[in-house]
Amino acid sequence: MMATKPKLHYPNGRGRMESVRWVLAAAGVEFDEEFLETKEQLQKLQDGNHLLFQQVPMVEIDGMKLVQTRSILHYIADKHHLFGKDLKERTLIDMYVEGTLDLLELIIMHPFLKPDDQQKEVVNMAQKAIIRYFPVFEKEFTVKISNIPTIKKFLEPGSKRKPPPDDIYVRTVYNIFMP
Repeated sequence: MMATKPKLHYPNGRGRMESVRWVLAAAGVEFDEEFLETKEQLQKLQDGNHLLFQQVPMVEIDGMKLVQTRSILHYIADKHHLFGKDLKERTLIDMYVEGTLDLLELIIMHPFLKPDDQQKEVVNMAQKAIIRYFPVFEKEFTVKISNIPTIKKFLEPGSKRKPPPDDIYVRTVYNIFMP
């Protein structure tokens, strides 16, 4: 029997699920997505005890319902031998992941801020990104990553990679998650 594809539960956009899509793509794993579009869909997952901390992203994989972005990434990477050969390598990978997710957190929240706050936050984000994060991910790194065949495929049109958040995505997420 063929293993079932992982199923991703999240609104139809990047958010906290995009890094998971990248890791699955890097591993060459095909996946299905169930997009959350209503508060009711989220409620149904919550009521069914499918979400350990009542929140998404959630990935159904190998008979489990995984939540928490770092844990999901960790599991997929480990399963597909993308998580280093020893403790030192894994720790190095963990540091990159933590740093990237910290930066991601700033970027994810941005479309949801009030316009005045957006202006201030752009300056804050740019400073943090330029000083802390960009020196780590130099151009040579980007080129190297982009040429990995599975990643190359994910970067091509028609893949499951999501576009930057637009007004529709922002509205959808607002309607699902805001009281």
